[in-house]
Amino acid sequence: MENIRNQIVSGGMVPVFNHTDQEIACRVVKACYDGGLRVFEWTNRGVEAEGMFKVVKEFISKNCPGMLLGVGSVFDGDTCRRFHAMGASFIVSPVVDPEMAKACKELKVMWIPGCGTVTEIFQAQKWGAGIVKIFPGDAVGGPGFVKAVLGPMPWAQIMPTGGVSPEPENLKAWFKAGVCCVGMGSKLFTKERINDPDPEKLVLEIKIVMQTIEGCRMK
Repeated sequence: MENIRNQIVSGGMVPVFNHTDQEIACRVVKACYDGGLRVFEWTNRGVEAEGMFKVVKEFISKNCPGMLLGVGSVFDGDTCRRFHAMGASFIVSPVVDPEMAKACKELKVMWIPGCGTVTEIFQAQKWGAGIVKIFPGDAVGGPGFVKAVLGPMPWAQIMPTGGVSPEPENLKAWFKAGVCCVGMGSKLFTKERINDPDPEKLVLEIKIVMQTIEGCRMK
């Protein structure tokens, strides 16, 4: 699990995405890979999400060597077990749940629970979370919340999702506050970008985001 955490943190960004169209889903995954990302979070939303996860997992196995596929929007231990059996490398949730913590510990799979308070962050870490997700990041206090938490808890590995955008000033604010990485979804995967049959625009955007993150970390 430590290797998985290191891969997530070193990349600086976890793309968060879900779609019902196989072609679009695989095109977005490949654009992320070509842009330099080596992790991808598939969102478990909608009746087709589970089947699409299998499609994306197979696509990654054949076309994106070294890329980790995780699943998000998970709320219970049974769902953790199902997706782990399908090859999920990490589990992401909007909540902190003891049954999920237990399941992920038994499965020896990386668990990234969603937290909105210092108490939740502390509890999540006690239950084995390697990284904690603050969600929704902008609503719980934004970069200011992260900075305040890291005062008494400098060891916390925090990934905000919700309120993170590709704009340099937004990314600079989060990384200056001390996040280990960020999760980014709809602000990056706009309808215009994901529906464009030429993925190069999205590849370029991802490269720019990663360069921005690298620059933020060097300061």
